[in-house]
Amino acid sequence: MSLLLLQLLRGAGGLLRRCPRSRAASRRGLSSSSSSGGGAGLRPGQRSLLAGLAGTAAALAGLGLVRRAEMVSRESVAPGGGSEEDELSRQCEGFMAPPVSAMRELQSRRQDMQSRMELLIMETQSQVCRALAQVDGGAVFTVDRWERKEGGGGISCVLQDGNIFEKAGVNVSVVFGHLSEEAAQQMRSRGKTLKTKNGKLPFCAMGVSSVIHPKNPHVPTIHFNYRYFEIEEADGTKQWWFGGGTDLTPTYLNKEDAVHFHKTLKEACDQHNLELYPKYKKWCDDYFYIKHRGERRGIGGIFFDDLDSPSKEEAFQFVQSCAKAIVPCYIPIVKKHAQDSFTPEEKLWQQLRRGRYVEFNLVYDRGTKFGLATPGSRIESILMSLPLTARWEYMHMPPEKSREAEILEVLRNPKDWVH
Repeated sequence: MSLLLLQLLRGAGGLLRRCPRSRAASRRGLSSSSSSGGGAGLRPGQRSLLAGLAGTAAALAGLGLVRRAEMVSRESVAPGGGSEEDELSRQCEGFMAPPVSAMRELQSRRQDMQSRMELLIMETQSQVCRALAQVDGGAVFTVDRWERKEGGGGISCVLQDGNIFEKAGVNVSVVFGHLSEEAAQQMRSRGKTLKTKNGKLPFCAMGVSSVIHPKNPHVPTIHFNYRYFEIEEADGTKQWWFGGGTDLTPTYLNKEDAVHFHKTLKEACDQHNLELYPKYKKWCDDYFYIKHRGERRGIGGIFFDDLDSPSKEEAFQFVQSCAKAIVPCYIPIVKKHAQDSFTPEEKLWQQLRRGRYVEFNLVYDRGTKFGLATPGSRIESILMSLPLTARWEYMHMPPEKSREAEILEVLRNPKDWVH
């Protein structure tokens, strides 16, 4: 829903249709009491846009893109006018919800990396959700805005039981506060030297993360995550780094799809350095390894963490390129296989492979472990990555030379898909 539209309707006393399930989200900070006074307080340019933007609200509702649209406080609007403010408002219009940070805060530190990264992850969330809704045809995203009492909050966009997608979640979070000792120890175990002040480490973390589980076993699952982390040490110096990646988990191997997926990611990496794709492809294969099974979770993609070079600006530009590659690397594959027929046996194999997905996420995934160790984390968002259904069978083994055995071979021995 357009941020500017929400702000204008708030100021004009407008009322957006609410889903009956919206009360819980309202308590988490989306809704507030209706303001009176009609158009009082609106600038002339805003008043002139009100009627047209109200029509935009109806159009978006007609597209079935969002289930919940609620009013937000006008306190999030930066005061005064000017071209930079107008540009920021236009940038935010296509987001699924208003940014986590207040508009005046984003405007005042527009060139800071925290603001730029927040706008990037909001834009990525919107682009992916709109692409998924379009290809699904009947998808309705529940847009759930939440707040963290320790500082910050997030926006969860979740689709369940669509035409194509059984479960698709795209989360944005912007949180800050003090690292717990458990979370700090996790970072120190990765080589971070963190100097606390009175046992505390102020931090800011933000990112967009998603897992998309289709119904059809011939449409692969995709996961992506792009994040930025900043810590202030005892002497006031700041450590910062980026992390993220995009990876694919098919139930059945389609070599053409694998080549398309990896080539698209390679093109994004090659814009910055020809050495990045092979390095991050191997890192992905190593990271998504289910040690107790001797298998990778999927056919990989790219993965990186603790990225703090060659400069903050260049690292950000790289992350931006990777984020823009998500839709083109995945949506063509979905469209290609969405209507493929499948058997009950193929559906069963999908459920068994999802069991492996659950095992990795709960046992090994760094983001899940960090989230569960961080006070005030939102468990629903952390566990959003889990599929609606999965299956475990005792000592299951597919027949030799079957399509099920084919994918297992690739999961045990990763392949080079671009040469």
